[in-house]
Amino acid sequence: MGALLAAAGLFLGIHLFVSGTRLRDVITAKTGEGPYLGLFALSSLGAIVWLCIAYNHASASEANTVLFDAGLAFRHIAALPVMLIAFLLIVPGVLRGNPTSQGQAQAKIDGVLRITRHPFLWGVMLWSGFHLIAMGTQAAVIFFGTFFLVAALGIRAIDGKVKRQRPQDWTEISARTSAIPFAAIAERRNVFAAREYFDWRFLIAAAVFAGFALFHIRLFSAPAFPPAWFSL
Repeated sequence: MGALLAAAGLFLGIHLFVSGTRLRDVITAKTGEGPYLGLFALSSLGAIVWLCIAYNHASASEANTVLFDAGLAFRHIAALPVMLIAFLLIVPGVLRGNPTSQGQAQAKIDGVLRITRHPFLWGVMLWSGFHLIAMGTQAAVIFFGTFFLVAALGIRAIDGKVKRQRPQDWTEISARTSAIPFAAIAERRNVFAAREYFDWRFLIAAAVFAGFALFHIRLFSAPAFPPAWFSL
């Protein structure tokens, strides 16, 4: 469990104390944006690989106690809708340009960005939050809790970076979008455009979700949904 905590601490530290902070501004001023992004990507990938390996070892350890049990009712009710929504945010969020992302300042605010300017991070929060609650083990709380914290705190960090570095862009972005899903639409600062959202990105997201559901047990040695569903 110690290795898992160390890996989680490294991954959290990289994102909370470097990415989106003024320290990042200092580093990029000296190294340039390209070298920084390359080094950050390698560091993040290395931390994720270590985190996954440490989680697999911790999950098989006798020290991996069950902290709480959400019960079958939660898993039966929440598994399909929560994970489907997560994929329908993550995949379109990755495949569509985002004006809050580095090098994408000219990206249009359309599609899933009308719902939230941080679709990927919200999808990660849904994915990690569901797994944390559904599994309830010490290792799961550390592993999935790490991703949940990074995604949740990343929303504020990204907004702060854009506001600090591109104040004029931030005025337009914040006026037309919201961090909280559907808030901008509810406040009539934007509208939901079905034709923009239900495009090829939606189809890819649905296909990726179906693929993960089908092969989840082979990839992660656990079924994506309660086994009882397949005995009906």
